[in-house]
Amino acid sequence: MSPGSKDVFVASRLPKSAGVSGWVATLPPRTPRPALTGSVTADIVIIGGGFAGLSAGRRISRLDPSASVAILEAGVVSEGPAGANSGFIIDLPHEVSSDDFSGETENKFKQSVLIQRSAIALATEMAEEYGWGRDIFDRCGRYSVAISPEGDKHLVDYAEQLSRMGEDHRLLSAREIGAVTGSPAYTCGLFTPGTVIIQPAAYIRAVADSLNDPIRLFERTPALSFERRESGWLVKTPQGFLQAAKIILANNGHAESFGFFRGRLLHVFTYASLTEEFDPSRLGGERKWAATPALPMGTTVRRINTGSSDRILVRSRYSYNPGIKVNDAAIRHAGQLHDGKFGQRFPDLHGVNMQYRWAGAMAITRNHVPAFGEVERNVFAACGCNGLGASNSTASGIAAAELALGHDSELGRVYARLAAPATLPPQPFTTIGAKVHLAYREWRAGAE
Repeated sequence: MSPGSKDVFVASRLPKSAGVSGWVATLPPRTPRPALTGSVTADIVIIGGGFAGLSAGRRISRLDPSASVAILEAGVVSEGPAGANSGFIIDLPHEVSSDDFSGETENKFKQSVLIQRSAIALATEMAEEYGWGRDIFDRCGRYSVAISPEGDKHLVDYAEQLSRMGEDHRLLSAREIGAVTGSPAYTCGLFTPGTVIIQPAAYIRAVADSLNDPIRLFERTPALSFERRESGWLVKTPQGFLQAAKIILANNGHAESFGFFRGRLLHVFTYASLTEEFDPSRLGGERKWAATPALPMGTTVRRINTGSSDRILVRSRYSYNPGIKVNDAAIRHAGQLHDGKFGQRFPDLHGVNMQYRWAGAMAITRNHVPAFGEVERNVFAACGCNGLGASNSTASGIAAAELALGHDSELGRVYARLAAPATLPPQPFTTIGAKVHLAYREWRAGAE
């Protein structure tokens, strides 16, 4: 997995914003931690202050409270992909990259559950320790919703698989899911109680602000390069240097920007829109719920209770963007699709407009495994979220922290058994194939 015997790794590009996340825009202002200036020394430097990086920092603090850690966030915490997330820390497999739920083997299913529940365990530990409210962290479960006969069949098949695995779940009729969502469009639903629903920007801020010495977070501090030294690694930033014995790459697709996993990561964006506030009396059903689509690459919907008002989140549309950036035109185009999905599902909310639109980056591997492991001596990767940033990235951050500290765990043993990310076809076949595949999968999802 190493890009070769090199001593210097230079970032070929830096993260760029993709619209204003409604999750961030609706929060009170926050004062970022200062940028790194001058020379700093740490035992471990973590590049990336999202789900993976902050989770790695948390895990290190529990395994070795004396370890000094520096976390470098290129922008402002919550304003990157973590704050663009849809906010599902799921406990049961539901991957953008999977062909279908019921096609997984029992072993793969159990492996996925272990990974995802490890993420939930870490998040729950922090929520209980710091007393986060349900506006940040809510163990309310999730719904999978169908809007077509194919979607109905998919949920029935998945429910049968869950029964075989002994997992708690409940199938809902069209009337029952309508009573939850207030939407006449859904034909079937499946409730699984183990998923945690978060306000992703508020959650990632809360995690960041809970970290204290000897863990230091530096915001607006992109890692420009790192080079091998006798004592470890020297990381260069715009205003300073950081000397560390070990590095954890928690920058998802941007690991490739440093030369790692080249030709193994697909850079995909997904898009979301958030409505303006509306009077809750305009829509029946419960005032807070979260639903993923029955078919992968369908439409995710959340209803958010803001107190006296409510909002609806719609997430749909996927695009392949090898440059790890999107333009405003792509966000507007996706927004037009969201408007149609919203109108179809919530005719009672005619005239309610979208207030915020944005996109979030994902890194997907061809064989749906994380880009993980020791990629250079004392450089550990926790990347390749495969479309489940809150769950998979959190778990990868935990596992990378354990690997860096030499800690043995069941989660670490699962990661050690995973295959390496498969090599992608040469260009232009990767681009052609990725775009055709995404278009086909969205077409297959249809009304979902």
